[in-house]
Amino acid sequence: MAEYIPLLMFLVVCLVLMAGYPVALSLSGTALIFAFAGYATGHFDMSFLQALPNRLFGTVKNTTLIAVPLFVFMGVMLEKSRLSEDLLESMADLFSGFRSGLGISVVLVGALLAASTGIVGATVVTMGLMSLPTMLKRGYSSSQATGIICATGTLGQIIPPSIALVLLGDILSSAYQQAQLNMGIFTPKVVSIGDLFVGAIIPGLILVVLYSAYVIFFAKPQLQASQPQPDAEQSPATNKLSRAMRNLLPPIFLIAAVLGSILTGAATPTEAAGVGAFGATLLAIFKRQLSLARLREVAQSTTEVTSMVFLILIGAAIFSLVFRGFGGEELVEHFFSELPGGVLSATILVMVVIFLLGFVLDFIEITFVVVPIVGPVLLAMGLDPVWLGIMIAINLQTSFLTPPFGFALFYLRGVAPASVETADMYRGVVPFIIIQLFLMLMLSLWPALATWLPSVIYN
Repeated sequence: MAEYIPLLMFLVVCLVLMAGYPVALSLSGTALIFAFAGYATGHFDMSFLQALPNRLFGTVKNTTLIAVPLFVFMGVMLEKSRLSEDLLESMADLFSGFRSGLGISVVLVGALLAASTGIVGATVVTMGLMSLPTMLKRGYSSSQATGIICATGTLGQIIPPSIALVLLGDILSSAYQQAQLNMGIFTPKVVSIGDLFVGAIIPGLILVVLYSAYVIFFAKPQLQASQPQPDAEQSPATNKLSRAMRNLLPPIFLIAAVLGSILTGAATPTEAAGVGAFGATLLAIFKRQLSLARLREVAQSTTEVTSMVFLILIGAAIFSLVFRGFGGEELVEHFFSELPGGVLSATILVMVVIFLLGFVLDFIEITFVVVPIVGPVLLAMGLDPVWLGIMIAINLQTSFLTPPFGFALFYLRGVAPASVETADMYRGVVPFIIIQLFLMLMLSLWPALATWLPSVIYN
């Protein structure tokens, strides 16, 4: 029974997390309790924990992870500078001639916010506060409005620059090198965050197009809801376009600068994150939305999020060491190799497990705990690391939408009016869940949707 201790350890940490205890302390505390119990019973060698200082020092030296606070700063600064409100107003005005114009505007603005902030919770809450009352007022049903907002809010998982892709890229890079070393390849290839960013562009655009198509054909308001207000009707089309471009071009230029510098090789993801943070600050200054108090608020929010991420990373490092010390890696590898169907069955199983864990764990915990365990094994079985990273990101995005535990639903429930029933929200997200599952099927049948663009750009 001793060989099943890693499985028991994983189940215990999931139960502790579901009980509501802090993630980082749950990971490290559970691991240390199992380590001491295993040492006392002769099943664990405490020398494994001697590698912890080197692990933590490697984390401190990892310049790639500096991108995390910089991208968080960029997202929070754009959120506080009223950029999203101006964008939604001008886009809704521009599409006011279409019956589904407001819904299209929410999808496009949500995609831009996702690319600007990369934080799911912030995008869902922001779009919920701004657009939900307007959508309900203009004839959208509660299910239609909440479904569109939740779905577009989760685009921050897949559209670069995404915090989820930054963390996934770093973890998959280590997992890919470990998989190759285990296979006897001592000059391993590398995969970078930039690869994941580029690989996510086509799937992200496909999602935006599919969302927009659904809104146009199936999510029409009951009234002529997208008709503009009287003052907007009197505005010439040139004025609408001018206003839209004035609010649209700065964030597009900022996103293009961040992604363009990565795609062209002019900057690493960390350097590009610095460009994004500086550019977001300039936008706030030009919009006259930056004060000392607001800058202090942005810095405090950035520090809180960054501290949470790195504390979880420390807890995950302790958990990973103890898990390996109990032979967990060999257990997972043996289990996958015994599955009928080989790599296909193993991949489907991992995706199902990650999908279910997404109900109770955030993407940070799943990235730091689950991916290091299953990643090396799957990559050693021949999966492409970029394809695997994109599939995991979309899988988590789908999990965050799925009732009854989807995180996006909880975020929107917190800011939605009491007149919007939770059952309406559940019904509203179902079509978008189907769209995301369809995209995962497309990626399974045509992996080049994720791998072609990185191979063209970086080769």
